[in-house]
Amino acid sequence: MNNKHLREKMEKVLIAEDDIVSAKILEKSIRDWGYEVVLAKNGEDAWNVFLENEIGLAILDWMMPKISGIELCRKIRQTKKEEYTYIILLTSKDHPKDLLKGFLAGTDDYITKPFDRLELKARLQTGKRIIDLQKQLREQAIRDSLTDLLNRKAILRALEEVLEQGRREKKPVTSILLDVDLFKSINDSYGHNVGDEVIVEIASRLVKNFRPYDKIGRYGGDEFLLVVPGCGTEDAKNIADRIRLSVCRKKIETNIGLLDVTISIGGATSEFQPHISAKELIQNSDKALYNAKERGRNCIIFDEYDQTLRYPQ
Repeated sequence: MNNKHLREKMEKVLIAEDDIVSAKILEKSIRDWGYEVVLAKNGEDAWNVFLENEIGLAILDWMMPKISGIELCRKIRQTKKEEYTYIILLTSKDHPKDLLKGFLAGTDDYITKPFDRLELKARLQTGKRIIDLQKQLREQAIRDSLTDLLNRKAILRALEEVLEQGRREKKPVTSILLDVDLFKSINDSYGHNVGDEVIVEIASRLVKNFRPYDKIGRYGGDEFLLVVPGCGTEDAKNIADRIRLSVCRKKIETNIGLLDVTISIGGATSEFQPHISAKELIQNSDKALYNAKERGRNCIIFDEYDQTLRYPQ
């Protein structure tokens, strides 16, 4: 698994502790260990912080005003957030019945007051290993194994999410569907291993020609889907042609030598159809891609204008 997709920022730790002195001691120690810390003075504040942030680790005092640590555990476990929060309950209670109550409420671990600094550090490290593993598993579930791009299911979900955001912000979204010209001939002539090399190299060139907030996925076989937020037709055409040129102007190196490869591109935008669905946008892009193939390949057609852009290699 390539971990480059996992966020490299510091893990965020929520400390919910109503005792100011204890909270400050916790904050200093945890910052010293390389975590980002968010403080909350009571359970209600902690709940609001949780809702507004991606919290990987949480240290919750059992006894807090407004919402207790136990209640907060239950509320956190009832949410539908994709990211898991590892919860450590901070408590002076050490009776087995109390600890069982905490685990049943959803806590992952506990530490008793007064806490040992090194013990807390070790328990945080355990929690971080668990959430890091979950992030890796989640990444594996949404990545294409050959190209490490988003897989079909993930890129379609991304398109739906970006379209919804575009409607809220009144900004267009463009979908760009492309595939490799005569790819079957490459597989038939040189074998599937060479075909895979071509796919991997094209994926790499796509990534180099996109902005960090654009979405790129392998739609299937030799097809790729690109989701470009905040971009209307004219700008999207320029992006699409930059991608086309990045493929056709430089031969692709394979085990059997250099190959000339071109791609065809079909695009569609929500610029003049703000309420278009993801399915309809994909259908429009697919239709435009089909037309690009019919008109000679190595070209770009956008659905709205049905105009062809074709340049020599």
